[in-house]
Amino acid sequence: MTTIVLFSGIFCQEDRVLEELVATTEFRIVGDEEVIAAAAKLSGLVENKICKAFSAKTSVFNKFTMEKETSIACLKLALADMLADESVLVRGHTGLLIPRAVSHVLRVCLIADMQYRTQSAVIDQGISEKEAAKMVLRGDVDSGAWVRALFDVEDPWDQSLFDMVIPMDKKTPSEAATAIIQNATKSVIQPTPESRQAIDDFRLAAQVETALFAEGHHVAVSVAKGAVILVINHHVFMLKRLEEELKGIAEKVAGVTSVITEVGKDFHKSQIYRKHDFKSPSKVLLVDDEREFAETLSERLMIRDVGAAVAHDGQSALSVIENDDPEVMIIDLKMPDISGLEILKKVKKTRPEIEVIVLTGHGSDADKDVCLNLGAFAYLQKPVEIETLNEVIQKANAKIRAKKES
Repeated sequence: MTTIVLFSGIFCQEDRVLEELVATTEFRIVGDEEVIAAAAKLSGLVENKICKAFSAKTSVFNKFTMEKETSIACLKLALADMLADESVLVRGHTGLLIPRAVSHVLRVCLIADMQYRTQSAVIDQGISEKEAAKMVLRGDVDSGAWVRALFDVEDPWDQSLFDMVIPMDKKTPSEAATAIIQNATKSVIQPTPESRQAIDDFRLAAQVETALFAEGHHVAVSVAKGAVILVINHHVFMLKRLEEELKGIAEKVAGVTSVITEVGKDFHKSQIYRKHDFKSPSKVLLVDDEREFAETLSERLMIRDVGAAVAHDGQSALSVIENDDPEVMIIDLKMPDISGLEILKKVKKTRPEIEVIVLTGHGSDADKDVCLNLGAFAYLQKPVEIETLNEVIQKANAKIRAKKES
Protein backbone atom coordinates (compact mmCIF):
# COMPACT_ATOMS: atom_id res chain seq x y z
CA MET A 1 0.00 0.00 0.00
CA THR A 2 0.86 3.66 -0.27
CA THR A 3 2.69 5.48 2.51
CA ILE A 4 1.21 8.85 3.45
CA VAL A 5 3.20 11.80 4.77
CA LEU A 6 1.15 14.47 6.55
CA PHE A 7 2.89 17.80 7.15
CA SER A 8 0.77 20.52 8.72
CA GLY A 9 0.83 24.07 9.90
CA ILE A 10 -0.23 24.37 13.52
CA PHE A 11 -3.96 24.87 14.11
CA CYS A 12 -4.92 23.37 10.75
CA GLN A 13 -7.16 20.59 12.18
CA GLU A 14 -4.52 17.91 11.67
CA ASP A 15 -5.85 15.80 14.58
CA ARG A 16 -9.38 15.78 13.20
CA VAL A 17 -8.16 14.83 9.73
CA LEU A 18 -6.20 11.96 11.30
CA GLU A 19 -9.29 10.81 13.19
CA GLU A 20 -11.19 10.61 9.88
CA LEU A 21 -8.34 8.69 8.22
CA VAL A 22 -7.99 6.21 11.10
CA ALA A 23 -11.74 5.59 11.10
CA THR A 24 -11.80 4.62 7.43
CA THR A 25 -8.37 3.07 6.72
CA GLU A 26 -5.87 0.65 8.25
CA PHE A 27 -2.88 2.97 8.20
CA ARG A 28 -0.58 2.86 11.23
CA ILE A 29 0.11 6.39 12.49
CA VAL A 30 3.78 7.17 13.10
CA GLY A 31 4.45 10.55 14.72
CA ASP A 32 7.65 12.48 15.28
CA GLU A 33 7.71 11.31 18.90
CA GLU A 34 7.91 7.64 17.90
CA VAL A 35 10.65 8.28 15.33
CA ILE A 36 12.62 10.36 17.86
CA ALA A 37 12.38 7.61 20.49
CA ALA A 38 13.61 5.02 17.98
CA ALA A 39 16.43 7.31 16.85
CA ALA A 40 17.51 7.81 20.47
CA LYS A 41 17.74 4.03 20.98
CA LEU A 42 19.75 3.58 17.80
CA SER A 43 22.18 6.40 18.50
CA GLY A 44 22.42 6.76 22.26
CA LEU A 45 21.52 10.46 21.92
CA VAL A 46 19.10 12.01 24.38
CA GLU A 47 15.59 12.49 22.97
CA ASN A 48 15.35 16.19 23.82
CA LYS A 49 18.59 16.82 21.91
CA ILE A 50 17.18 15.07 18.83
CA CYS A 51 14.01 17.19 19.14
CA LYS A 52 16.15 20.31 18.71
CA ALA A 53 16.80 19.26 15.11
CA PHE A 54 13.30 20.58 14.29
CA SER A 55 13.92 23.99 15.86
CA ALA A 56 14.81 27.09 13.89
CA LYS A 57 17.30 27.97 16.59
CA THR A 58 20.52 26.01 16.13
CA SER A 59 22.95 25.67 19.02
CA VAL A 60 25.96 28.00 18.91
CA PHE A 61 28.06 24.86 19.43
CA ASN A 62 26.57 22.90 16.53
CA LYS A 63 29.42 23.64 14.11
CA PHE A 64 31.72 21.89 16.60
CA THR A 65 29.41 19.08 17.76
CA MET A 66 27.35 18.35 14.59
CA GLU A 67 24.46 17.38 16.90
CA LYS A 68 21.76 18.58 14.49
CA GLU A 69 23.22 16.74 11.49
CA THR A 70 23.82 13.60 13.55
CA SER A 71 20.24 13.74 14.85
CA ILE A 72 18.85 14.01 11.31
CA ALA A 73 20.90 11.00 10.17
CA CYS A 74 19.60 8.95 13.12
CA LEU A 75 16.03 10.06 12.38
CA LYS A 76 16.44 8.87 8.79
CA LEU A 77 17.68 5.49 9.96
CA ALA A 78 14.82 5.06 12.43
CA LEU A 79 12.24 6.15 9.86
CA ALA A 80 13.63 3.87 7.15
CA ASP A 81 13.10 0.85 9.40
CA MET A 82 9.47 1.88 9.95
CA LEU A 83 8.81 2.19 6.22
CA ALA A 84 9.17 -1.57 5.80
CA ASP A 85 5.46 -1.59 6.67
CA GLU A 86 3.94 0.19 3.69
CA SER A 87 0.60 0.91 5.40
CA VAL A 88 2.08 3.81 7.35
CA LEU A 89 0.98 7.40 7.78
CA VAL A 90 3.90 9.56 8.94
CA ARG A 91 2.75 12.77 10.57
CA GLY A 92 4.99 15.71 11.42
CA HIS A 93 8.43 16.84 10.38
CA THR A 94 10.14 13.47 9.96
CA GLY A 95 8.05 12.43 6.95
CA LEU A 96 9.83 15.05 4.84
CA LEU A 97 13.05 13.07 5.25
CA ILE A 98 11.78 10.38 2.85
CA PRO A 99 13.51 10.94 -0.51
CA ARG A 100 11.54 11.60 -3.68
CA ALA A 101 12.90 8.38 -5.18
CA VAL A 102 10.47 6.55 -2.86
CA SER A 103 7.59 7.10 -5.25
CA HIS A 104 4.86 5.22 -3.35
CA VAL A 105 4.60 8.08 -0.85
CA LEU A 106 1.69 10.51 -0.99
CA ARG A 107 2.99 13.79 0.43
CA VAL A 108 0.20 15.92 1.89
CA CYS A 109 0.32 19.42 3.36
CA LEU A 110 -2.48 20.86 5.51
CA ILE A 111 -2.37 24.65 5.71
CA ALA A 112 -4.67 27.64 6.19
CA ASP A 113 -4.30 31.40 6.20
CA MET A 114 -2.95 33.23 9.23
CA GLN A 115 -6.30 34.67 10.31
CA TYR A 116 -7.96 31.26 10.37
CA ARG A 117 -5.15 29.66 12.36
CA THR A 118 -4.93 32.58 14.77
CA GLN A 119 -8.64 32.38 15.56
CA SER A 120 -8.36 28.59 15.95
CA ALA A 121 -5.53 29.09 18.44
CA VAL A 122 -7.58 31.64 20.41
CA ILE A 123 -10.44 29.15 20.75
CA ASP A 124 -8.28 26.06 21.32
CA GLN A 125 -5.79 27.59 23.76
CA GLY A 126 -7.95 30.24 25.42
CA ILE A 127 -5.36 32.95 24.76
CA SER A 128 -5.44 36.45 23.33
CA GLU A 129 -5.31 37.07 19.60
CA LYS A 130 -1.85 38.63 19.95
CA GLU A 131 -0.50 35.59 21.80
CA ALA A 132 -2.15 33.26 19.28
CA ALA A 133 -0.54 35.08 16.34
CA LYS A 134 2.88 34.75 17.99
CA MET A 135 2.31 31.03 18.58
CA VAL A 136 1.38 30.44 14.93
CA LEU A 137 4.36 32.48 13.75
CA ARG A 138 6.78 30.50 15.95
CA GLY A 139 5.44 27.27 14.49
CA ASP A 140 5.86 28.59 10.96
CA VAL A 141 9.42 29.73 11.67
CA ASP A 142 10.40 26.24 12.89
CA SER A 143 8.67 24.58 9.93
CA GLY A 144 10.39 27.00 7.56
CA ALA A 145 13.81 26.29 9.05
CA TRP A 146 13.25 22.54 8.73
CA VAL A 147 12.19 22.76 5.07
CA ARG A 148 15.04 25.14 4.30
CA ALA A 149 17.57 22.75 5.85
CA LEU A 150 16.26 19.79 3.85
CA PHE A 151 15.38 21.35 0.49
CA ASP A 152 16.83 24.88 0.44
CA VAL A 153 13.27 26.17 -0.06
CA GLU A 154 12.06 29.21 1.88
CA ASP A 155 8.31 28.51 1.97
CA PRO A 156 7.46 25.46 4.14
CA TRP A 157 4.14 25.09 2.30
CA ASP A 158 5.67 25.30 -1.19
CA GLN A 159 3.53 23.21 -3.55
CA SER A 160 6.60 21.71 -5.22
CA LEU A 161 7.31 19.73 -2.02
CA PHE A 162 3.92 18.01 -1.90
CA ASP A 163 1.51 15.97 -3.99
CA MET A 164 -1.45 17.65 -2.28
CA VAL A 165 -1.77 21.00 -0.50
CA ILE A 166 -5.15 21.17 1.22
CA PRO A 167 -6.50 24.57 2.39
CA MET A 168 -8.09 23.75 5.73
CA ASP A 169 -9.83 27.11 5.93
CA LYS A 170 -11.85 25.95 2.90
CA LYS A 171 -12.19 22.20 3.56
CA THR A 172 -13.71 20.21 6.41
CA PRO A 173 -11.59 17.46 8.03
CA SER A 174 -13.91 14.88 6.43
CA GLU A 175 -13.46 16.40 2.97
CA ALA A 176 -9.68 16.53 3.43
CA ALA A 177 -9.52 12.90 4.56
CA THR A 178 -11.68 11.77 1.62
CA ALA A 179 -9.40 13.58 -0.85
CA ILE A 180 -6.32 11.99 0.70
CA ILE A 181 -7.77 8.48 0.53
CA GLN A 182 -8.85 8.94 -3.08
CA ASN A 183 -5.35 10.01 -4.11
CA ALA A 184 -3.64 7.33 -2.03
CA THR A 185 -5.41 4.59 -4.02
CA LYS A 186 -4.24 5.83 -7.43
CA SER A 187 -2.03 3.44 -9.33
CA VAL A 188 0.75 6.00 -9.77
CA ILE A 189 1.28 6.05 -5.97
CA GLN A 190 1.46 2.27 -5.49
CA PRO A 191 4.73 0.49 -4.59
CA THR A 192 6.98 -0.73 -7.36
CA PRO A 193 10.24 -2.72 -7.26
CA GLU A 194 12.06 0.56 -7.91
CA SER A 195 10.36 2.42 -5.06
CA ARG A 196 11.01 -0.45 -2.64
CA GLN A 197 14.66 -0.41 -3.72
CA ALA A 198 14.68 3.34 -2.99
CA ILE A 199 13.69 2.59 0.62
CA ASP A 200 16.57 0.11 0.90
CA ASP A 201 18.91 2.78 -0.49
CA PHE A 202 17.48 5.34 1.95
CA ARG A 203 18.17 2.98 4.86
CA LEU A 204 21.70 2.18 3.70
CA ALA A 205 22.51 5.86 3.15
CA ALA A 206 21.36 6.59 6.72
CA GLN A 207 23.53 3.73 8.02
CA VAL A 208 26.57 5.12 6.20
CA GLU A 209 25.83 8.65 7.41
CA THR A 210 25.59 7.56 11.05
CA ALA A 211 28.78 5.49 10.72
CA LEU A 212 30.61 8.53 9.34
CA PHE A 213 29.24 10.85 12.03
CA ALA A 214 30.37 8.38 14.70
CA GLU A 215 33.92 8.92 13.42
CA GLY A 216 33.53 12.70 13.29
CA HIS A 217 32.85 13.10 9.55
CA HIS A 218 30.12 15.10 7.84
CA VAL A 219 29.73 14.59 4.08
CA ALA A 220 26.74 14.18 1.77
CA VAL A 221 25.76 10.55 1.19
CA SER A 222 23.72 9.01 -1.61
CA VAL A 223 23.15 5.35 -2.47
CA ALA A 224 21.94 3.49 -5.56
CA LYS A 225 21.55 -0.28 -5.19
CA GLY A 226 24.36 -0.53 -2.67
CA ALA A 227 26.74 1.82 -4.52
CA VAL A 228 27.66 4.74 -2.24
CA ILE A 229 28.65 8.23 -3.35
CA LEU A 230 30.25 10.53 -0.76
CA VAL A 231 30.37 14.26 -1.59
CA ILE A 232 32.90 16.47 0.23
CA ASN A 233 31.60 20.05 0.30
CA HIS A 234 34.28 21.77 2.40
CA HIS A 235 37.86 22.42 1.40
CA VAL A 236 40.46 20.03 2.79
CA PHE A 237 44.24 20.23 2.41
CA MET A 238 44.93 16.47 2.32
CA LEU A 239 42.06 15.34 0.12
CA LYS A 240 43.44 11.92 -0.77
CA ARG A 241 43.92 10.97 2.86
CA LEU A 242 40.38 12.09 3.73
CA GLU A 243 38.91 10.16 0.80
CA GLU A 244 40.68 7.00 1.91
CA GLU A 245 39.45 7.42 5.48
CA LEU A 246 35.85 8.02 4.38
CA LYS A 247 35.91 5.00 2.05
CA GLY A 248 37.33 2.81 4.81
CA ILE A 249 34.45 3.70 7.13
CA ALA A 250 31.69 3.35 4.51
CA GLU A 251 32.95 0.04 3.14
CA LYS A 252 32.50 -1.58 6.57
CA VAL A 253 28.74 -0.94 6.52
CA ALA A 254 26.83 -4.13 5.63
CA GLY A 255 25.21 -3.90 2.22
CA VAL A 256 27.67 -1.44 0.69
CA THR A 257 28.93 -2.78 -2.65
CA SER A 258 31.16 0.11 -3.70
CA VAL A 259 32.20 3.60 -2.56
CA ILE A 260 33.31 6.60 -4.59
CA THR A 261 34.07 10.13 -3.41
CA GLU A 262 33.49 13.45 -5.13
CA VAL A 263 34.06 17.11 -4.31
CA GLY A 264 30.91 19.23 -4.18
CA LYS A 265 30.08 22.64 -5.57
CA ASP A 266 31.24 24.41 -2.39
CA PHE A 267 34.56 22.57 -2.11
CA HIS A 268 36.72 25.47 -3.25
CA LYS A 269 35.13 28.01 -0.90
CA SER A 270 37.01 29.24 2.15
CA GLN A 271 35.34 27.04 4.75
CA ILE A 272 37.72 24.28 5.84
CA TYR A 273 36.66 20.66 6.39
CA ARG A 274 36.92 19.79 10.06
CA LYS A 275 36.83 16.29 11.43
CA HIS A 276 35.21 16.26 14.84
CA ASP A 277 37.07 14.65 17.71
CA PHE A 278 34.46 13.63 20.29
CA LYS A 279 37.11 13.52 23.01
CA SER A 280 38.08 17.16 22.45
CA PRO A 281 36.27 20.04 24.16
CA SER A 282 33.49 21.12 21.82
CA LYS A 283 31.18 23.18 24.03
CA VAL A 284 33.43 25.93 25.34
CA LEU A 285 31.81 29.34 25.83
CA LEU A 286 34.22 32.29 25.75
CA VAL A 287 32.74 35.38 27.44
CA ASP A 288 34.66 38.64 26.92
CA ASP A 289 33.56 42.13 25.84
CA GLU A 290 36.86 42.70 23.99
CA ARG A 291 35.52 41.48 20.64
CA GLU A 292 38.75 41.24 18.69
CA PHE A 293 40.48 39.41 21.55
CA ALA A 294 37.59 36.97 21.97
CA GLU A 295 37.26 36.17 18.25
CA THR A 296 41.01 35.70 17.83
CA LEU A 297 41.20 33.47 20.90
CA SER A 298 38.28 31.38 19.62
CA GLU A 299 40.04 30.88 16.28
CA ARG A 300 43.32 29.92 17.98
CA LEU A 301 41.50 27.38 20.13
CA MET A 302 39.72 25.91 17.10
CA ILE A 303 43.12 25.27 15.48
CA ARG A 304 43.81 23.12 18.56
CA ASP A 305 40.49 21.22 18.08
CA VAL A 306 38.70 23.14 20.83
CA GLY A 307 35.21 24.26 19.82
CA ALA A 308 34.77 27.70 21.39
CA ALA A 309 31.71 29.88 20.80
CA VAL A 310 31.81 33.54 21.82
CA ALA A 311 29.51 35.80 23.87
CA HIS A 312 30.44 39.48 24.21
CA ASP A 313 28.43 40.35 27.31
CA GLY A 314 27.05 38.72 30.42
CA GLN A 315 23.42 38.67 29.33
CA SER A 316 24.27 36.89 26.08
CA ALA A 317 26.31 34.37 28.07
CA LEU A 318 23.37 33.63 30.36
CA SER A 319 21.14 33.13 27.31
CA VAL A 320 23.60 30.58 25.87
CA ILE A 321 23.71 28.79 29.23
CA GLU A 322 19.92 28.53 29.24
CA ASN A 323 19.56 27.30 25.65
CA ASP A 324 22.75 25.58 24.53
CA ASP A 325 24.35 23.59 27.40
CA PRO A 326 27.98 24.76 27.47
CA GLU A 327 30.35 22.46 29.33
CA VAL A 328 33.30 24.81 29.91
CA MET A 329 33.18 28.60 30.26
CA ILE A 330 36.02 31.09 30.04
CA ILE A 331 34.96 34.41 31.54
CA ASP A 332 36.47 37.84 32.05
CA LEU A 333 35.70 39.50 35.37
CA LYS A 334 35.16 43.04 34.09
CA MET A 335 32.25 43.48 31.66
CA PRO A 336 29.83 46.37 31.07
CA ASP A 337 26.52 44.75 32.00
CA ILE A 338 26.98 41.74 34.27
CA SER A 339 30.34 41.12 35.90
CA GLY A 340 32.15 37.84 35.49
CA LEU A 341 31.89 37.34 39.23
CA GLU A 342 28.08 37.53 39.05
CA ILE A 343 28.05 35.10 36.13
CA LEU A 344 30.23 32.69 38.10
CA LYS A 345 27.85 32.88 41.07
CA LYS A 346 24.77 32.24 38.89
CA VAL A 347 26.40 29.39 36.99
CA LYS A 348 27.56 27.60 40.12
CA LYS A 349 24.13 28.04 41.71
CA THR A 350 22.04 26.86 38.75
CA ARG A 351 24.43 24.78 36.59
CA PRO A 352 27.22 23.56 38.89
CA GLU A 353 28.31 20.92 36.35
CA ILE A 354 29.72 23.67 34.08
CA GLU A 355 33.43 24.18 34.67
CA VAL A 356 34.33 27.88 34.76
CA ILE A 357 37.78 29.23 33.97
CA VAL A 358 38.34 32.87 34.92
CA LEU A 359 40.62 34.71 32.48
CA THR A 360 41.04 38.36 33.40
CA GLY A 361 43.40 41.29 33.17
CA HIS A 362 41.78 43.19 36.00
CA GLY A 363 41.80 40.78 38.93
CA SER A 364 43.75 40.63 42.20
CA ASP A 365 44.83 37.92 44.60
CA ALA A 366 41.67 38.61 46.58
CA ASP A 367 39.56 38.14 43.43
CA LYS A 368 41.36 34.87 42.76
CA ASP A 369 40.50 33.57 46.23
CA VAL A 370 36.85 34.61 45.84
CA CYS A 371 36.51 32.93 42.42
CA LEU A 372 38.13 29.68 43.51
CA ASN A 373 36.01 29.59 46.65
CA LEU A 374 32.91 30.03 44.51
CA GLY A 375 33.87 26.95 42.50
CA ALA A 376 35.90 28.27 39.55
CA PHE A 377 37.98 25.52 37.98
CA ALA A 378 40.95 27.83 37.44
CA TYR A 379 41.95 31.48 37.65
CA LEU A 380 44.28 32.86 34.95
CA GLN A 381 45.68 36.30 34.27
CA LYS A 382 45.87 38.00 30.87
CA PRO A 383 47.98 37.76 28.84
CA VAL A 384 48.09 33.98 28.90
CA GLU A 385 49.99 31.58 26.67
CA ILE A 386 47.55 29.77 24.38
CA GLU A 387 49.10 26.40 25.27
CA THR A 388 48.65 27.13 28.97
CA LEU A 389 44.98 27.97 28.43
CA ASN A 390 44.50 24.93 26.20
CA GLU A 391 46.01 22.69 28.87
CA VAL A 392 43.61 24.04 31.50
CA ILE A 393 40.63 23.57 29.14
CA GLN A 394 41.70 19.98 28.47
CA LYS A 395 41.89 19.29 32.21
CA ALA A 396 38.41 20.77 32.74
CA ASN A 397 37.11 18.66 29.85
CA ALA A 398 38.70 15.52 31.31
CA LYS A 399 36.97 16.21 34.64
CA ILE A 400 33.61 16.56 32.85
CA ARG A 401 34.13 13.33 30.88
CA ALA A 402 35.11 11.44 34.01
CA LYS A 403 31.90 12.57 35.74
CA LYS A 404 29.78 11.50 32.76
CA GLU A 405 31.43 8.10 32.54
CA SER A 406 30.95 7.46 36.24
